[in-house]
Amino acid sequence: MDQSPSSGQGDVLRCFPPNVGRDVAVALVKPLRAGLGNPDSRSLLHTDRQVKWTMEVLCYGLTLPLDGDTVKHCVDVYTDWLTALVSPRDSIPPPISREPNLYIQKILRHLYSLFLPRSDQASPVYLSLCQQVLCAVQSLARESAVMSRDTWETVLNFLLRVNHTMLAPPTTASEQLSELSMAVLFEVWLLSCSRCFPSRSLWQTGRQMLSSWRHQPAVVAQWSRVSSALTSRLLLLTLGPSFPPFKVPDEDAALIPADMDDERVSHTWFRFLHLLSNPVDISRQGHVGSSPPSVEEAIRGDSHLPHIFFRAMRGVSTLVDAFLGVAVLNKEPTEQLLSHTGLTSKTNLRDRLPSIGVTVTKSPFRDRIPTYGLSRPRSGSAPPTPVNILSLPSATPLTSSPPPNMRRLKAGNVSKTTSKPPMTSSSPHPWKSSTCPPPYCPPLYSFPRLSPSPLRCNVDSLLHLFGRWLFDAALVSRDPADQCDVTVMSERWAAGRAEACGTLCRIFTCKKTAEDILSVYLSRFYLVLLQGLQVSEGACPPVLASILLNSTCLFCCDLRGVNLLLPSFISALEHVLLDRELLRFKGFVSPVDLRRASILTLLSLLPLPLQFPSVQSEVLLDRRLSGDDVPAGSFLSLKPRLRSVLMGALQTETDALNTQIILSAMLNLVQDSALLEAAGQTQQSPRGGTSPNKRSKGHAVQSDSAGILWIQFVRLLTQRLSAQWRNDSALCLSVLEVLGGLAKVEVSVEENERRRALALICSYIVFQCSRPPPLHSRDLHSIIVAAFYCLNVWLTQHPTMLLHQESLLEVLEIVELGISGSKSRQDQEVRSKEQKDLNPASLRVKEAAESTLSCVMQVSGAFPFHGTLADEDALIGCSTLRDSSVKKFRYFVVDSSVILAMLEQPQAPEPEPRPSLTVLIRGPSGSHTWTLQHHLQPREGRTTHTQQQTLFPEHGGAAQEDAGIQRGVKHQLLSESTDGVFTVKADLSIPDLHETVSKEVQKQLESVRAAFKRCRKAEARLQVSEKPVDMTTCRPPQPVTKFQTARVFLSHLGLLTLETLKDSGTSGVLPELVSLDSSLPGFSEDLRSLDRLPSRNCDSAFVFYVRAGQRTATEILKNVDSSSSVSSYFLDFLSSLGWPVEVGCRQVFKANRAEFPAVLGNSGGSVFNGEKFVLMFIDALTEITFIVPSSSSHMIGRSKSPGSAEPTTESHSKLQSPSELNKDSAPQPASSQVDNMKSFRFVSSFVDSDSKIVIVWVERFEDIESFPSSDLLSETKTETVTSLSNTQLIFIHPLKSGLYRICFHGNANSKFSLVIPLLNGSVVSKRSLGFLVRETVINCCHRRRLETDSAPPPQLRRKQMISDIILRYHRRCSEPAFYSALFHDP
Repeated sequence: MDQSPSSGQGDVLRCFPPNVGRDVAVALVKPLRAGLGNPDSRSLLHTDRQVKWTMEVLCYGLTLPLDGDTVKHCVDVYTDWLTALVSPRDSIPPPISREPNLYIQKILRHLYSLFLPRSDQASPVYLSLCQQVLCAVQSLARESAVMSRDTWETVLNFLLRVNHTMLAPPTTASEQLSELSMAVLFEVWLLSCSRCFPSRSLWQTGRQMLSSWRHQPAVVAQWSRVSSALTSRLLLLTLGPSFPPFKVPDEDAALIPADMDDERVSHTWFRFLHLLSNPVDISRQGHVGSSPPSVEEAIRGDSHLPHIFFRAMRGVSTLVDAFLGVAVLNKEPTEQLLSHTGLTSKTNLRDRLPSIGVTVTKSPFRDRIPTYGLSRPRSGSAPPTPVNILSLPSATPLTSSPPPNMRRLKAGNVSKTTSKPPMTSSSPHPWKSSTCPPPYCPPLYSFPRLSPSPLRCNVDSLLHLFGRWLFDAALVSRDPADQCDVTVMSERWAAGRAEACGTLCRIFTCKKTAEDILSVYLSRFYLVLLQGLQVSEGACPPVLASILLNSTCLFCCDLRGVNLLLPSFISALEHVLLDRELLRFKGFVSPVDLRRASILTLLSLLPLPLQFPSVQSEVLLDRRLSGDDVPAGSFLSLKPRLRSVLMGALQTETDALNTQIILSAMLNLVQDSALLEAAGQTQQSPRGGTSPNKRSKGHAVQSDSAGILWIQFVRLLTQRLSAQWRNDSALCLSVLEVLGGLAKVEVSVEENERRRALALICSYIVFQCSRPPPLHSRDLHSIIVAAFYCLNVWLTQHPTMLLHQESLLEVLEIVELGISGSKSRQDQEVRSKEQKDLNPASLRVKEAAESTLSCVMQVSGAFPFHGTLADEDALIGCSTLRDSSVKKFRYFVVDSSVILAMLEQPQAPEPEPRPSLTVLIRGPSGSHTWTLQHHLQPREGRTTHTQQQTLFPEHGGAAQEDAGIQRGVKHQLLSESTDGVFTVKADLSIPDLHETVSKEVQKQLESVRAAFKRCRKAEARLQVSEKPVDMTTCRPPQPVTKFQTARVFLSHLGLLTLETLKDSGTSGVLPELVSLDSSLPGFSEDLRSLDRLPSRNCDSAFVFYVRAGQRTATEILKNVDSSSSVSSYFLDFLSSLGWPVEVGCRQVFKANRAEFPAVLGNSGGSVFNGEKFVLMFIDALTEITFIVPSSSSHMIGRSKSPGSAEPTTESHSKLQSPSELNKDSAPQPASSQVDNMKSFRFVSSFVDSDSKIVIVWVERFEDIESFPSSDLLSETKTETVTSLSNTQLIFIHPLKSGLYRICFHGNANSKFSLVIPLLNGSVVSKRSLGFLVRETVINCCHRRRLETDSAPPPQLRRKQMISDIILRYHRRCSEPAFYSALFHDP
C-alpha cells in the first residue's frame, strides 16, 4: 500500500497557484464540515471516485497554513470518518462504510500531513489539532472490534511516523505534544499486542525508531511507565499472589488490556523492555538523534541528556526492585530535582493545553489522560525540626521491621542549573567548570526499602536481564572526542551512574544463602565498587553516596571475595563519617541518612580484622596507619583505622539514632577484643614472633588492646552523657545500657578509671534530679531509674570500689538524694535527716534509690551466695513451711518491712552447749539466713576446748588438805580505791534503800538481817571450838540448757525498749517491733507466696532452630530432638547462654558449664525444654531462663486440657527464681510430668505476659520472612494471647566466614524501641555472641519494665507482700504480754 501522504489530485492542486488550491479546499470542506454536526444529514458523497477525489483535496487542505479554519475543518471531517470502524453513521460516505478498513488506512496516511514540520507548529491551534487527531486514533484502537491486521499495522506505522517526525530531531520537542504522542503510541501498541500481535518487522522498526528518540525526556518517561505496568502484571502471573505486589498507579495499570492472555504478557514485556535498546547509549555521542544538529541545537539538547540518562536508569532500577520484591509505589522521591533542568511538575495534560474553541470532550481519551512526569513531593521531604525528646516519643528505631522513614532535604538545598553549585571549601569544586554546564544530580533514594522477598529470582537471572545496562552505566566514561574537563564530564552522568551502582549493590546484597553467582558478574561488580569508592579529588560524590546507601549488608551475604573490598570501604567511611558537614553530599542526599548507612556498613566491618587477622589484601593500602609490627597488607592493620573511624563518628555525629547505632558497635568491639585477649590470642604479627627491640615500637598493637579501648570508650561516653547528650532521653538510655555492658567486660584497667566512671554516673543522676519541676516527666524519671540500675551494675561487678571512702560516700549521697529528694550536705551546709522533708522526684525514683542502697549493703561483694542461701534452702527444706513447722519459729517484724523468723535450737555439740539462734530474714531485697552463737569471751580471746575444760575440774571424792581452814579474806562490794573518792551531788541522786522501800519490803529486809545474824553466830561458835569441819569443794552449777536467745538477740539490736514497743496511736502506723501470730490459718501459704517472689529481675527467652526451608511449627520443634538435626555451632551457642539447671535443684548460683555436654546428651537442645532442665544465667541483679521448646513438650502441652490450666498466681513457678527452683524438692509422682510443663507457661516475671523474647537460629536468611511466629508463640502457652507487636525476635544467621548476622524485629510501638547492643544488621563473632544476646535480652526486658506501670520492681512487690502479711497476721497484745511471751516456748 502506498505510504506517501498524498497522490493523484492532491498533486494537481499543487500545480496551481496557492490561492487556487486554498480556494478549492475551502469550497469543498465547508459543506462537508457543516453536515457533521447534524444527525439527520446525509453524506454528499456516494461513489468511490467521489470519495477518493475529496480525500485528495482534504489531504491538500491539511498542509495549508493555520490562519483560517480550513485545516481545522479537514481534521474534523477525517476524525469523523474514522468512526466508521466504531459506529457507522449516515454522515459517513457509503463507500467508507462498506470498506472501512481500506479507507481508514488511507485517511491515516493523509493525516500524517498534519504533523509535517511547519512554521506555525508551536501555535496553540496546531497543538489542539494534533491532540484531536491523536485522541481520535486512540479512540479508534480502543473501541473498534473489526479492524483488520493491515489496519492495525497502518495505525502503528502512522503513530511511529508521527513520533519520528516530532522526536527524531536533536532539539527538544514540544513537551506537551511529545508526551501525548508517546502515550498514545504505547497504549495503542499494547492494544495491538492484545488483539493483533504486531509483526516482527514492526517490532524491529519500533526499536530502531525509539533508539533515535532517546534524547527526548518524554520517550524515556513513557517507556519507564509502560515497562513498570507490564512488570507488575508479569510478576502477578509468574510469581503468584504470594510475591509482594509491584504497585503502580491505577492509570498506568489500566494501560495493560485486561483480556491480554498470559503468554502475550510475557512476550510483550520482553519486547517492550528492549524497545529502548541500551539506555547507556544516551551518554554516548553518536548514538543519540537521527540527523546532524547545529552547534546551538547540540548544546541545548545535550543539557537534557544527563537528566534523561538518569530517568532511564531510574526506570531500570524500579524494575529490578520489583523483581526483588522490595519495590514501592512507582513515584519519584521529590519534585526538587526538577529545578536542575528548568522542568516543572507535570500536571494533567489537558490542563496545560490552551482553550482555542475546539472541544474534544466527546473523545474518551480526554478523560483518561494520565499524569505524565513526577509525582508530588512527599510530606516528609522537609528536614525534621528539633524537638525536646523528653516531652515527645523518641524517633522510630532502626531494630523494627520495616525501619523508620528517613527524611530528605528541602528543595532549597538543591541548586538550579542556572546557578553554580555550592562550594564545599575554598578549593575549587571538582564540578566547577568554565566550559561545561554544572552536573545534574537528583536526590537519591535514601529511605530504606522493604526486605527482599524469599521468592525473588536469583542474582544471575536479574543480571542476565539488566546486567549489561547496569554495568555499562556504572562504568560510563567520557568520550575521547569531548573537549570538556575529564572530571566534569564524568560528573555530568553522575546521577545515572549513581542509580546504576546503587541498583547493582541492591542486586548483590539480595543474594540468597545457598546461591552461587557467576565469577564474571562478581569481578565486574567489584570493579564497579573499586571505582565508585574512590575518595580522591576526582571522586564522584553521588556514586559514592549511592554505593554506601545500598551496601549496608554487603559484607553479610557470603559473597566470594567481598572481604578484599575492606580497605576501599574503610577509606570511604573515613571520608563520610569523619566529615562533620558533608557539604559535597548535601545537594542530593540527606547527610543523616548517608551517615546512618555508613554506620550500618561499619557494623559489619568491625569483626573482620579480628576474624581474619592474617588475610592479605590485594588492594594497595595506605601505610600511614600501619606500625612496624603489623604488615601493611594484613587485615589486622586495619583495626586501628576502624577504631579511629568509630571514635571519630561518635564525635562528629549529631543525630540521636545514628549515635545509638555507634554505641552498640562500641560494646561489640570492646567485648570481642577482651574475649580474644582472654583466650590468649594476642595480636601479633602474622610473620612470626616479634623481637624485643621491635616490641617497644608496636604502638599500633599496644594502643589497640581491649583495656585501652575500654578506657577510651568509657571516658568518651561518660563525658558526653554529662554534657551534650543529657537532654536526649532515648540516647541517654542507650548510653546507660552500653555503660552497664562495659562494666561487665573483663578487662585489666586501673581502679581509678572505674571510680571515675562511677562518679560521672552519679553526677548525671544529680543533674537529672535537680531539673526544674516543669521538666519532670515519666520519661525523665525512667532515665533516672535506668541510671540507678546502671549504678547497681557497676557496684555489683566491681565491689572493690566501695572500699574507697570517697566512692562510698558519693554513692550514699546519691541514694539519699533519690530517697529524700535532697542531700544533707549542700554548699557547706549540713542538715540532719530529721530536718529534711521526704520529697523524692517520684515514687519510682525512690524505689530505684532503695534498690541501690540494698545493693550496697547486701549484694555488692556478696555474690555468688555460696553459703547463706544454701543454708536458707536447707532450713526451708527441713520445715517445708508446714503449720507444724511454722509453730517452732518466732516471727517478728521490724520497721514494717522486714520479717524475722527465729528458730531457737542448740546447734553446738552436746559436750559444750551454747545458746544459738537461727534467724531467717525476709525483706524487700530477698531472704537470708544467719546462725548466731553466744560466747562468753570475745572472738580473739577464746581458748581451745581442752583449755576450757580446766576451768571446771572433776570432783576427786576426798576432802582437800586445806578444807575447813578459815582464811582471812576481807570481802568488799566495791574497789578499795573508791573509799578515797570524794562524794559529789550526783552520788545523792540514787536514794538509800531504806528511803524507798515499803512496809512489806521492810519486813522482808528484817527477816534477811535476822538470817545474817544467825549465820554470824554459827561462824563464831566454830571459831571458839577449834574443831575441824568437813567441807566440800565449791563447784559451778550445771550449764543452763535453755536460753531465751530470741530475747537476747532482739535486746542486742536495741529493739526491746519501751519506745520500740509503744504504739504511736496513729491509725495504720505500727510500732517499730511487732510480733506475728503464726497460728492463724493461711500464714504458711502467705510465707510460701512471699518466698516465691524473686528478689531480682527474672526474665526468660525462647530459643528455636530453623533448618533451611522449614515453615511450620511442627518441623521447627522437631529439630532440637536430635543433635544430628542441628548445627554444632548452635549447641556451642546454647552453652554460651547459660548453664544447665535441673528443675527443683537446690544450688543454681554456681556456673557449671562443664556439665553441659553430659546434660545435653544426644539431643539438639530439647533437654532444656523445661521438663527437667533449663538453661539459666544468673548474676547479682538478673536471672535469665532460656527455654528450648521441643516436639515432646509440644505434645504434652497439647495433651493437657484447657480446663486444667493453672491459675495466674501459680504461673510463675519452678523457673522464675532460685527460690522457686529449690522449693518442693521432695520426689514427685510420675503424673507430675504434665504439671512440670510450666516452662511453656513461663513468662518474664512481673512483665506483661503478652510480651515475649524469641531467639531464632536460622540456617537460611530468607526463612526469616516466613518464620511462623504466631504458631510458635501459641506453643509457649502463656496465660494471655501474645501479639506479634509485643514480641522481640532475634534472628541469628551463621555466615560462612564464621561470623553471625543478626536480624532484630522489635516492638515498633515503643518509645525506647532501639534496643542495643544487637541491632538489625549487626555482625558479631562467635566469641561475643552469647554475651551480646544476653545483654540484648536484659535490655529488652528492662525497657519494657520502664514503659509499663504493671511491672513494678521485685523489691516493691516483696515489700507490698510483706505489708499484707503484717496487716493480716499482726499480733495485738500489751507490752507485758509481749515481754512474757519471750520467756516461754513458742
